[in-house]
Amino acid sequence: MSAVIHATGQPTTPLPRFIGSEIYRHSSYGGWHPLRVPRVSTVMDLTRALGWLPPAQFITSPRAKPAALTSYHTPEYLAELQKAEATQTVSDDIRTRHALGTPSNPVYPEMFRRPATAAGASLLAGELLAHGGVLHSPGGGTHHGLPDRANGFCYLNDAVLAIQSLRHFGARHIAYVDIDAHHPDGVEHAFADDPDTLLVSVHEQNRWPRTGALTDRGAGQVFNLPVPAGMHDDDMALIRDQVILPAVAAFRPDAIVLQCGADAVTEDPQSRLALSNNALWAIVAALRPLAPRYLVLGGGGYNPWSVGRAWAGVWATLTGAEIPAVLPQQAQGILAALHWDGPIRRHHPQPHWISTLRDPPRKGAINDDVRQRATFLKDRLRVWV
Repeated sequence: MSAVIHATGQPTTPLPRFIGSEIYRHSSYGGWHPLRVPRVSTVMDLTRALGWLPPAQFITSPRAKPAALTSYHTPEYLAELQKAEATQTVSDDIRTRHALGTPSNPVYPEMFRRPATAAGASLLAGELLAHGGVLHSPGGGTHHGLPDRANGFCYLNDAVLAIQSLRHFGARHIAYVDIDAHHPDGVEHAFADDPDTLLVSVHEQNRWPRTGALTDRGAGQVFNLPVPAGMHDDDMALIRDQVILPAVAAFRPDAIVLQCGADAVTEDPQSRLALSNNALWAIVAALRPLAPRYLVLGGGGYNPWSVGRAWAGVWATLTGAEIPAVLPQQAQGILAALHWDGPIRRHHPQPHWISTLRDPPRKGAINDDVRQRATFLKDRLRVWV
């Protein structure tokens, strides 16, 4: 994609674009799995209802072909993943070897096509951002996938593929920032020893996959900050200003990939963190000026109301849209129609999950552990710079 040429003859940055697909509306990991809930389809519906997503800014994600995925994943694994989708079964040997057909990574009808769609968006991102710009791909962020194994609900690793694609299309130095509640073990596996990729992760300590230690260094550009349960907006603001932004600014990246998982918010069942969605949006906004290419992925998020509201607000942040204090009736209707049925009971939304997009701020005194760990990384950053 070429840069848009203004009437003055000067190139202009294209409008932010949203990459999505209807496959997310029509597929599920199964009625008992945390990823049974609608997510990307809710974001598409909300942003359209609010008038934030005109057709010119929406891109339907292509599905990545297996050959394009071999830059990170093994051909043998990809073949077994496609076979499992086609036959809807796996042998005990394949389950052991590739972690397919497990409780975390179940067999379901779109188990190759759905992750291949997220991967297709990440591969396309490198080309679309070759001349600069901003992309939001909420279906992406599957940061646990390993070369020959599914891992942590992730059959492929589209975050790794995005970094590879950005590099293929000219971005030499790439900063990867991850604010999901879970450590991006698959991305660190791929790039820990690559001095041209900065890795910064903020994740809950003692939370699966229990990787991402404060002392991890890789080739020197790995900055992991495990945080205690209860981390709130003020804790994250300290981390943002003392660790994330200084590290990225010092690295001077050609591109930034932000994995913006929504599972660190208070209402999410898969973490014990206590952020409001404001904390996520503040990081989205703060990183944008630090590189000409900016890709914001989704990731975790298992409460259908909180994840839909969080990622719709990410898009508002990227586009400069004004978030209303009270949502219009059409948008409220989208949220009111969501269901969150579990194996045991149905979850009922709080009133503000229907009527608003923005959470009340969740503030508090800075946790001593957060402050100490941020200081440790800040001191290491001074030496690194």
